[in-house]
Amino acid sequence: MKSTTALNPRKPFLFPTRREGKARATLVTLLLSILFLILPALAARAMEIQSVTSPKGVTAWLVEDYSVPVVAIRFVFGGGSTQDPPGKEGLANLMTGLFDEGAGPLDSEAFQIKLDDAGAEMSFDETRDGIYGSMRMLAEQRDEAFDLLRLAVNEPRFDQAPIDRIRAQVLSGIIANENDPDTMAQNRWARAVYGDHPYSRSDQGTRQSIAAITQADLKALHKALFARGGLHVAVVGAIDPETLKKKLDMVFGDLPPNQALAPVADIEPKLAQHIEVNYDLPQTSLRLAWPGVKRKAADFFPAVLMNEILGGGTFTSRLFQEVREKRGLAYSVNSSLVNQDHADALIVTTGTRSDRAAETLGIVRDVVKRLAEDGPTEAELAATKKYLIGAYAINNLDSSGSIAATLVELQLDDLGIDYMQRRTGYINAVTLDQVKAAARKLLTAEPTIMVVGPPLAGAGKG
Repeated sequence: MKSTTALNPRKPFLFPTRREGKARATLVTLLLSILFLILPALAARAMEIQSVTSPKGVTAWLVEDYSVPVVAIRFVFGGGSTQDPPGKEGLANLMTGLFDEGAGPLDSEAFQIKLDDAGAEMSFDETRDGIYGSMRMLAEQRDEAFDLLRLAVNEPRFDQAPIDRIRAQVLSGIIANENDPDTMAQNRWARAVYGDHPYSRSDQGTRQSIAAITQADLKALHKALFARGGLHVAVVGAIDPETLKKKLDMVFGDLPPNQALAPVADIEPKLAQHIEVNYDLPQTSLRLAWPGVKRKAADFFPAVLMNEILGGGTFTSRLFQEVREKRGLAYSVNSSLVNQDHADALIVTTGTRSDRAAETLGIVRDVVKRLAEDGPTEAELAATKKYLIGAYAINNLDSSGSIAATLVELQLDDLGIDYMQRRTGYINAVTLDQVKAAARKLLTAEPTIMVVGPPLAGAGKG
């Protein structure tokens, strides 16, 4: 669930109506989008990342930049939807839709108008492992914007009328998805792979769980998660360290020191399963899961390079060449290493004509088998190293928002403030033998396979 309010470049001389605020918001969003097109210049040069700690002990990574008069902040509190109590699934998702629906002395409409007047865009969203918040603001109005963020973080109102409205929106989506093949397949997949672990639950919840959530539940989850001990912050833009220290204390300094998280166990995805979600569809979707590798593992970078060669999204990957280029069986096919706080996996996904699904699955499995047995070539490894080194800035540092998001993830992974300078060395140090070993380790297991479409006889066999 995301909650977004658009930016306004300057204060109006009249108090706006709700409709006037919406019209201005559209114009300002367009304006800010144009401004952000020039921010890739920041990523193209070496960034100086500063660690800034406020008097109350709140730390943020800062990239100071005055090329445009904008400040972007991104932060995360650990926890996420894994903290939804049993029977209250969807609680974290519902909560993230309510932070701009009233806070402190401001009800929903007053808060929205203040955001428009302050020239600020605020959003919150949840993942399984965290509650994320973001704000973009014009530098000249940062005082007003940060004060509204302070209210949202510390004093969300969770008034009943907005709760009921956002709950109705979520419930409408749940009902609409009950007969959607992709949603049903995702739910089947999660239950099969993760069993009764919190990762198996729908982030949106169910009809019953959404209906059971109360204002008291929302307040309790907010109190449990929003604490300095589980907080990571990154800021990019036109703000200096001393000013940022004051803003950090204003927004986060009065939060409790520690979170009150329910324990969540680590889990290995359950492999060697065959799942069919039978629908009479013209296209069949395929998903396969192999073991993953932990982010801090010694063989993480060999696994990253191996995955990129297998199907990491480039036009030269083996899966792309065999499935799409040579046979035209699918528009896209890719593999990805998925790292979560409590589980890791390597996932391959594609979609193809239902009458050619068995053929496509066989080719995917053959490509995986050959890479596991023989490994990549020296030429493949060299080209992949060059690509991964060159593409990092393009994929992760192309705007102030994406830079802030990347810095938060680096903090979550405990990689160090100089990781970007060290990353190239890690990649170049990987040997062909290490990549071959990673391929053998991850790809020789029997995968879990899910087929969404007409029945596919024998799909589980390699």
